[in-house]
Amino acid sequence: MATHRFTPTSYHNVIGTMPAAVRIADGDTVITRTIDAAGYDEEGVQRASGPNPMNGPIYVEGAEPGDVLKVELLAMNPTRDSGFTRSVLAANVIEPEVARDLPRSEKTFWTIDREQRTVRLSEPLAGLQNLILPLDPMIGCFGVAPSLGQAISTATSGEYGGNMDYRLFGPRSTIWFPVFAPGALFFLGDCHAVQGDGEIVGTGVETTFEVTVRLSVEKRKRISWPRAETADDIITVGNARPLDQALQHATTEMLHLLSTDYNLTKVAASQLLGQVVRYDIGNVFDPAYTVACRVAKRWLPVR
Repeated sequence: MATHRFTPTSYHNVIGTMPAAVRIADGDTVITRTIDAAGYDEEGVQRASGPNPMNGPIYVEGAEPGDVLKVELLAMNPTRDSGFTRSVLAANVIEPEVARDLPRSEKTFWTIDREQRTVRLSEPLAGLQNLILPLDPMIGCFGVAPSLGQAISTATSGEYGGNMDYRLFGPRSTIWFPVFAPGALFFLGDCHAVQGDGEIVGTGVETTFEVTVRLSVEKRKRISWPRAETADDIITVGNARPLDQALQHATTEMLHLLSTDYNLTKVAASQLLGQVVRYDIGNVFDPAYTVACRVAKRWLPVR
């Protein structure tokens, strides 16, 4: 299995079926450097326009519609000492009369200490002078080409992945996507140094990263929505609007996963989920919301 260093010469604001930027074999590893959500690189030079310009697509040999692409996030290392967020809460996450009183959203800048692996405000705000956050990298936007030859904006998400902004999609997690196009056509970008649930200011701490991923094909393993695994949990993801529809997609996918991978009856799976499920909100800012349905591995039957 080979390791490829992929340096993009162009970036994409849609995820779709388009000519491959690089072709790799099943199981190969790719190392690539991203630009930030506004299109700026590690030197502060604007290389593309927003929103969320993607590296890709990466064509994985052997991937066909009806297969699953396994994405192992092996490493994420920031390549810049600065990041930015928006300055105030998004209007759709607070009551309308309060939203009207918010100041205009501007850029707020953050300092990233790559040696200490911390993140702090570049110009501290009153009451937050001592706020130092641990660096907690995550990929905000990644996935595969959607079905039917669609090209869909990197501002949103769907069955194919996209702009999910889920904070557990970080190093040492594994994510599975349904394949809709030959080669899967994998894209990634929009990396964050840290972000809370929901991306409720409309950004995480947006910056640039070197990302290492291993891409593998699982033949004839049908899934409907992205799935993931961390050291502690199994996860299914639904992307839709309104929020309850995203929750329905995520829960339905988890029901299928428990039935097929863990041989639980629907009654047994229902009883397990009813008592141990945890729901995380990935994104409530973009056109499609993201809900993650999460079950701790310690509750799962032995396979």
